[in-house]
Amino acid sequence: MLISIKKSFKGGVHPEEYKELTKDKAFEKLPNPVEISIPLSQHLGKESIPIVKKNDKVKIGTLIAAENGFISAPIHSPTAGIVSSITKTFLQTGFQISSIQIKSDSSNETEFLQPLDYDSISPQQIIQRVREAGIVGLGGAAFPTYVKLSPPANKKIDHIILNACECEPYLTRDYRIILERTDDVIKGLLLIMRATNVNNGVIGIEDNKPAAIKKLKEALSNYPQIKLIVLKTKYPQGAEKMLIKAVLGREVPPGKLPLDVGVIVQNVGTAVSIYDAVVKGIPSIYAYLTVSGKGIKDPKNLIVPIGASIKDVVEFCGGLTDDAKRIVIGGPMMGFAQFDLSIPVTKATSGILVLTEEEVKEIPETNCLRCGICVSVCPLNITPTRLVRLIQKKRFEEAAKLNVSLCMECGTCAYSCPAYIPLVQWLRLGKQWALKNKV
Repeated sequence: MLISIKKSFKGGVHPEEYKELTKDKAFEKLPNPVEISIPLSQHLGKESIPIVKKNDKVKIGTLIAAENGFISAPIHSPTAGIVSSITKTFLQTGFQISSIQIKSDSSNETEFLQPLDYDSISPQQIIQRVREAGIVGLGGAAFPTYVKLSPPANKKIDHIILNACECEPYLTRDYRIILERTDDVIKGLLLIMRATNVNNGVIGIEDNKPAAIKKLKEALSNYPQIKLIVLKTKYPQGAEKMLIKAVLGREVPPGKLPLDVGVIVQNVGTAVSIYDAVVKGIPSIYAYLTVSGKGIKDPKNLIVPIGASIKDVVEFCGGLTDDAKRIVIGGPMMGFAQFDLSIPVTKATSGILVLTEEEVKEIPETNCLRCGICVSVCPLNITPTRLVRLIQKKRFEEAAKLNVSLCMECGTCAYSCPAYIPLVQWLRLGKQWALKNKV
C-alpha cells in the first residue's frame, strides 16, 4: 500500500543534495586489496576478542574475533589469506583500536555459515543467525542488530519501520540498494517482522527518490502487511526519532528509545544483510558505500571488503582531483573529516566524500547574531546557541540541566548559523563532559 501524503517533522533543513553525482551508478565490487586491517570495534559496545593469531590461515567468512558481552558483535574475515599481525590502527573517529591485519592469498576460499530455509526459519533462529553473522545497524550508530531484535518482554512492539530516507547529501548507497535488490529488501524486512512477531511493516522514503518509490510500490503489491510511506525531503528525516514522528506521529520522549513507543527502526542495508546471512549464510564482511564529491575523479557506488583502506577505495575511483580539499567518512552533515588515508572501511561506513574548496566553503566565524535560527531548525527542540554560550564559559552543569545530552549532533544548527559558529563541536564538548561526570 502506498501512502503519499508528504509527512515530515518539525524543524530540520534541506541542504543541496549533490546525489546526481552517483545516483545512476550501479554497485561495483572493489577487488580484494593485498592487505587489509580489520578493527576489533566496528559497532557500538565492547571491542571484540581476537580468536586468531599471527600466521593463521583464514578463508572468506572465517570467524576471526568473538563478541565480548551483551553489546558486541563477532567479526569475520572478508578475504582469504594469512594473519600478518594484530596491532593498533586509527579509526575514523581519531581513536586508536586493536586491529587484525590479513595478507590476501587470492585463493577466494570461503567459509560461510550454513544457509537456512527462508520459509520455515523460526524467530529464534533468525535472531541467532543475525547474532552469529555479526550484523550491526547500517544507519550510522552500528548498534548490534540482534539486541534490537530482542526487546524486553515488557515492551510491546507493534511496528517495524525500514528507513529508506537517506537524507544526507551526496549519499546514494541506500537508493541503489533499493533499485538493485528490491525483493531482498522486502524479504529482509519480513524476516525482521517474523523475528519480532510484529505484523505491521512500514518503509519510509523521501519524495526525492521517484525511481526507488516506483520499484518498491510495484514489489509491495503482494504484501498488504507492508506500507510504503512517502515523506517530504528534509534533513535529518532518517534519524530514528524524526522518522517515527513523520511516519506514525509518535513522539519518543527525551531519554527514551523507539521501543518505548512500540517501534523498531532498521536501515534498508541492514535488512539486506539479514537476508544474505539467513538465505546465503554470508556474514557481515562487506560495506556498501558511496564514493562521491567533486574532489574524486570517478564517483561510484561500491561494495568494499571491510578493512580495506580509504586509500584503496580512492585509487579505485581514479584518485583525487587537483583541487581536493577535504576527505570525509560518512555524509557531510554528520561525517568525520580524516587526516590519514590508511584508515580502514568498517561495516557501517556509508560513504567516502572528497570535497573541493568550492564545496567546503571555509568562512570565518563571527559573533552570535541572536537570530534564533538554530533554535527553529533543531529537530529536538533544544536551544543550541544558549547551550554553546554556557559551554564556552565552562558552565557545564547548567548545560547538562538544559539537556545538552539530548543533542544527536545532526548539524542542522551549525549548517543554518549565519555567524558560522561551530555549534556541533561545542555541543559535543558539553556532551562529553556530561557523559564523563554522569550528569
